[in-house]
Amino acid sequence: MVPCRRSTLMRRAVVAATAAFVLAVPAAVVIGPAMARPAPDGFADLAARLLPSVVNISTTQTLKTAGGGEQDVPDMPQFPPGSPFEKFFHDFLDHGMPKGEHPDLGPRKATSLGSGFVIDPAGYIVTNNHVIADADQITVILHDNTNLKATVVGRDTKTDIALLKVKTDKPLPATAWGNSDAARVGDWVLAIGNPFGLGGSVTAGILSARQRDINSGPYDDFLQTDAPINRGNSGGPMFNMDGQVIGINTAIYSPSGGSIGIGFAIPSALAKEIVVELKDEADHTVHRGWLGVRIQAVTDEIAESLGLVKARGALVASLSDKGPAQAAGIQPGDVILKFDGKDVDDMRQLPRLVAETPVNKAVAVVLWRKRAETTVQVKIAKLDESDQQVASAQDAPKKTARTETAVVKTLGLTLSGITPDLKDKFSLGDDAKGVVVVDVAKDSSAADRGVHPGDLIMEAAQEEVKNPQELSSRIDEAKKSGRKSILLLVERQGDLHFVALRLDQS
Repeated sequence: MVPCRRSTLMRRAVVAATAAFVLAVPAAVVIGPAMARPAPDGFADLAARLLPSVVNISTTQTLKTAGGGEQDVPDMPQFPPGSPFEKFFHDFLDHGMPKGEHPDLGPRKATSLGSGFVIDPAGYIVTNNHVIADADQITVILHDNTNLKATVVGRDTKTDIALLKVKTDKPLPATAWGNSDAARVGDWVLAIGNPFGLGGSVTAGILSARQRDINSGPYDDFLQTDAPINRGNSGGPMFNMDGQVIGINTAIYSPSGGSIGIGFAIPSALAKEIVVELKDEADHTVHRGWLGVRIQAVTDEIAESLGLVKARGALVASLSDKGPAQAAGIQPGDVILKFDGKDVDDMRQLPRLVAETPVNKAVAVVLWRKRAETTVQVKIAKLDESDQQVASAQDAPKKTARTETAVVKTLGLTLSGITPDLKDKFSLGDDAKGVVVVDVAKDSSAADRGVHPGDLIMEAAQEEVKNPQELSSRIDEAKKSGRKSILLLVERQGDLHFVALRLDQS
């Protein structure tokens, strides 16, 4: 512990330093007022208006025995840690018995708790899919403690959104969607839900960040908040100060399992459209657009090799056979800069932009090709959930004879033409083409970029290479033109990707 006196002296020093800094600001410098909504005096009126539209969700799942013998079930129902029911069930199951030794009571019920909110007075309720996944029975508990059985209207696992329906003889208090795109970092938000099974609880905070990718799915675009969110809050709403839903509280970052002020919510701009499709009586499923490309990030080295001023966009590594991109003339090596009028600053944006595009819509795609911009029109197709949004290299080139066996060393790579021995050594297909990487120097740029022995180099500087001499010539040409790096198209077991190697090395 630091003595109090020492702490006082340190605080005085900080105050003195701060005063010195303020005095050092030139008199001509004027800091204008921030254009932000003032902090509210309180949230009581808003909370009272919103609480009736938020529901608690309880699910029950039957846990069966494994092979008719010992029960493959947890020791107790899956209540959130800290739930008032946790100790009760622990005592009920374990009283008088060693831990883990329970009588064979047959299949047991596991219960979990979550949150949701009414989006339609007719009884439609939005929550997270993981809240109701694998549930045999779903019970919605309204703010007045009314219990209603719920059925699943539709669910979308990729965005973790589910739509429920309850039968009610009176309209339910519903909330409205807000515009998450209009929400600014620093805006006040309210989170209402069912943390640890305690029932309707209200917490407040600010919008901490936008466009967070937490690797939970292909369309991650989370809002981040410091409003306390805990287990059981999943599926509950995040409100703006107008009482509109701008997010669905979905996940937290926490080493301990409790709130540390880092929570994530699905933005309403995405959730609203998903819920509309789930509610559609035609099939209650989400229809996503499909472009048919496999993409990778544009690094600084790749940007320099392609003549881009800065790293941006999504680099097309390969195309799906007969996909929309291939039909529109998009080529491997193109960089997608804009999609349907929206800038693609980061490759992670493109899958979401494509998925949100209506099927059969024709969109303009701005490409960077051969050091210049070009625009193509693409008719978006429907994504088949069984398909992968990557290129599959299904158009195999015809088998050709290989006589090139010379070995070339450059940029830390030992290169060779394709020979029968190398085919056997690296399990290359009969239709393999390009230049084989035989060895990679440990301290080379190629090793840093993940190039491996057995890789096939198909292109250099977006030009096909058929033998090591051609590749060496492309590298020499790039050096003479003053380029700092060269872009290689590499194939590894049918998977294509681009690699930019620095040229300023021996």
